[in-house]
Amino acid sequence: ALLFVLTVSCWGNALQREKSCKPEGYCVTFNEDEIRAEVGLCAVIPCAFTSLFAPKHIIWYKCDTARCYYPEIIFHSDKNKENIQPGFKGRVSLVEPDVAQKNCSIIINDLKESDSGSYRLRIEGKATGEAFSYEEKPTLLVTELNQKPSVMIPMTEGQQVTLTCTAPGLCSGSPPNITWMWRGKGENDSFIKGNITALKTENLTRHSSTLSFNPSAKHNNTNVICKVSFPGNITREESVSLNVSCKYVLYLSEIQCFFQFYKYEVVGKNPEREGDDLNLTCSVDSFPPTVIGWSKSTKQAEHQSHNLTKVHGRHEICHQDTSTIFLFSITNVTAKDAGLYICTAKYPNYTLREEINVTVKCV
Repeated sequence: ALLFVLTVSCWGNALQREKSCKPEGYCVTFNEDEIRAEVGLCAVIPCAFTSLFAPKHIIWYKCDTARCYYPEIIFHSDKNKENIQPGFKGRVSLVEPDVAQKNCSIIINDLKESDSGSYRLRIEGKATGEAFSYEEKPTLLVTELNQKPSVMIPMTEGQQVTLTCTAPGLCSGSPPNITWMWRGKGENDSFIKGNITALKTENLTRHSSTLSFNPSAKHNNTNVICKVSFPGNITREESVSLNVSCKYVLYLSEIQCFFQFYKYEVVGKNPEREGDDLNLTCSVDSFPPTVIGWSKSTKQAEHQSHNLTKVHGRHEICHQDTSTIFLFSITNVTAKDAGLYICTAKYPNYTLREEINVTVKCV
């Protein structure tokens, strides 16, 4: 694919190279003496020519030897010709179909290692006997496929994700088969169907497949594999690891407690997703008003005593008749906000303490 882009972008430079003319008036220009490409993809042989007669047909041969004694016809601009080598039929086409433009560039699709070798150009005119075979022979070297498909992963938490897998190569040949696989830790591969699309630019095509899904915690640290198969059982794959940011949901244990003549209540509001507020309200009916405070326990086990720390958040105290209300809230809760929250109400002869457990789960 990279070779193809380079040869096309350098086509202007090819026309500026020194022409090879034998005899004068019959000139041909090639961009490169040796063109490298990979199996399963495509290759372009850039070519321009001049002749002393108006061209009617462009013919390309593949040489049997370096001297090209018995060449095989791999392309003929006359579509009615039937003596095209079966292995090349339908795989070779002109970049510029209009022969009058004297652009003899060809593209060979679905490359095979056997396509390696030298190629020779022949031009035929409209009148009988008008023909010329150019001696210069560009060489094509086809190596194994090393390019991998590329996978784009735009991950946006809470929104549908679309993965895009683009097959290597920008060719107009047989479309590759693109499949997706999902691989979790210690799990068997599961195949997923994607939507295959083709982006066409003139007579060239870029093939890609998209896979859409809603990410969740189960997708975190799993691998998605895109496998691309070309004709001839040539396959390449690319594996990417998914890193899914989790959303948080709060689960609160609501508590109501009555102590003698005092009404003591702890209430928690349960936001559903990350970004909502954690609201804890502690209220006590007493006269005179009590002193109320919120703290968080950092004990690591049940047998340990509470180690209370001051909680950071928004604190708001208000008095209504005989009630003292202490509102504590945290915005944009995360997993670190989980734990045991304790409301303490102090009265001259009593100290009341109630707990509420806040569990933050990743979903």
